[in-house]
Amino acid sequence: MSAAAEPIAGQHAPRVRARSKISLLPLVAATYFMVSGGPYGLEDVVQMAGYGGALAILLITPLLWSAPAALMVSELSSAIPEEGGFYIWVQRGMGRFWGFQEVWLSLAGSVFEMALYPTLFVDYVGHFAPAITAGHRGIAIELALIVVCTVWNLRGARAVGEGSIWMSVLLLGPFVILTALAMARWGSAAAAASPHNPSTHFDILGGILIAMWNYMGWDNTSTIAEEVVRPQRTFPLAMLFSVLLVVVSYILPIGAVARSGISATGWSTGGWVDIGRTLGGEWLSIAIAIGGAIGAIGTFNALMLSFSRLPLVMAQDGYLPRIFARTSSKTGMPWVAITACALCWAACLFLNFEHLVIMDVLLTGLSILLEFGALIALRIREPELPRPYRVPGGTVGAVLLSLPPLVLMVLAVLRNRTETIGSTSSLAVGVVLIALGPILYFMSRPRGSHGGNG
Repeated sequence: MSAAAEPIAGQHAPRVRARSKISLLPLVAATYFMVSGGPYGLEDVVQMAGYGGALAILLITPLLWSAPAALMVSELSSAIPEEGGFYIWVQRGMGRFWGFQEVWLSLAGSVFEMALYPTLFVDYVGHFAPAITAGHRGIAIELALIVVCTVWNLRGARAVGEGSIWMSVLLLGPFVILTALAMARWGSAAAAASPHNPSTHFDILGGILIAMWNYMGWDNTSTIAEEVVRPQRTFPLAMLFSVLLVVVSYILPIGAVARSGISATGWSTGGWVDIGRTLGGEWLSIAIAIGGAIGAIGTFNALMLSFSRLPLVMAQDGYLPRIFARTSSKTGMPWVAITACALCWAACLFLNFEHLVIMDVLLTGLSILLEFGALIALRIREPELPRPYRVPGGTVGAVLLSLPPLVLMVLAVLRNRTETIGSTSSLAVGVVLIALGPILYFMSRPRGSHGGNG
């Protein structure tokens, strides 16, 4: 391996005290929010595919998309537990150019993804208090959420992880009750009210696209690897428990509602609130709406923890101005990178939900394929690299593991080719953003490795 492609060990580590590091349970909770944030967002899968199709999609997608990604992350995070995570993997396995593309795709995708959660927050609040979110008030609430999460992140990884634990309990509690009530009403709610805007049009590829988004993000915790207690052991366990938690929290509520007899027609974004009202009354609908707000905050907060480390390591490698590498003398947090990311995400709040999902899956999905490329490349270039957890099958096993995500990405592109953002093809916008990566790489001039305090 060339020296140019190999980062200096430990050069990307922030100055984080041991007591501020994140342990297994908080990491599982943070991973859950980075990937899921609860069943919210699955309403469109039911709307597009019906109950049977939705359950099939939500069972098959993790086998083809989540499990390969979690296995890949388990091996690479335990073998190379460096700050910057997937950026370091791709750079080390495939060289500086591809490492830069990995970060560019991830950050470009994050701009679209991170604007989703303030939108979802306002959408759920608006279900039971529409006057609060009317007009410019909705934008003000979205901006306030970004500010709160920025301040929270400045406190450090442990604060985000521990907050994710109690937020996950508050988020999932209403769904435990909803599932129990739906099972108790086995087949008896057929005539009950359904969500609004009924539709009988089925869009299986669209449902798969939404499911891919709901099962995406397993690699995000890798960017804080040096802020994790015993990462070689913690990451594989965190991936295992997180996958199980996500799948169960998706399948059980939808399966229970399907058996209750409530029609699948008419589900839309925010439809869980209507289902809660049908099964448990107004109090449950309010609890679910509050859970949706909590899910949006928790997901945005956890993803900010992940994405904000990318400008930090890019500045340390000389691709960004040194100011992005500045960290707090008290907490070690990259306060400039965190603040800059928050400002960029706030700028995309005007985009609508569907277009955000499409662009996020396209850009972030390609970055995940690069990570599989790094898994294969490192098997070839560094066969003796200590791997506390190893995907079985050698290099051939690594190649086979990458095939299902590749097939799903091809399906996502086929589904997206006719979608538009305004009058412009969303696929064309995606291609332009992808093409900007090489241009920005050749325009940048790494100035070496820099740290910083401030």
